[in-house]
Amino acid sequence: MGAQAGGFLAQPPGLDGEQRLGIAGVSGAARGRTWDAVASAHCPDLTGEVVAFVVLGDGTILVEENVPDDSLAPLADAIEGTLPAPYRAAAVRTSGDVWSVVSEKVEIVEIPGLDGDVVDLNVVAGERDLALDGERTMRQVPALDALAKNYGDVALHAERIDDDLFAVDVFPL
Repeated sequence: MGAQAGGFLAQPPGLDGEQRLGIAGVSGAARGRTWDAVASAHCPDLTGEVVAFVVLGDGTILVEENVPDDSLAPLADAIEGTLPAPYRAAAVRTSGDVWSVVSEKVEIVEIPGLDGDVVDLNVVAGERDLALDGERTMRQVPALDALAKNYGDVALHAERIDDDLFAVDVFPL
């Protein structure tokens, strides 16, 4: 049966849950997110069903959710076997006290005095484009400009994680 007859191709389910074929690079579906490390751990003190956190280079764990002290340590220990800090992680309770966690490497940059929470900096062929909370601006952000110089053509996406600290995703172009 074809699409006109209301068969499988009329609204095929996507691999990402969308009602389409969902094959990345073939049907227009975006590629899924890639993670630098995946692990699971027994976390008897961790509450809730999902949690997101950032681990700084010194091992400090930053989390917005209200969780018991040291309850994220088993997840951080499981990840750090394959991915050294700093990294961003997200975890979900899979069964009882067992949690699965995914993580990705990030740069941690201190940006004092910045008004916004999200910064996007693109540098291509020496041309600089900066957006602060989605609004384009000519503002200078020396810490991000310095990081961008390490890569040449690059896209940086920075999100505030605590006070003047930002987690920065680096996408060399």
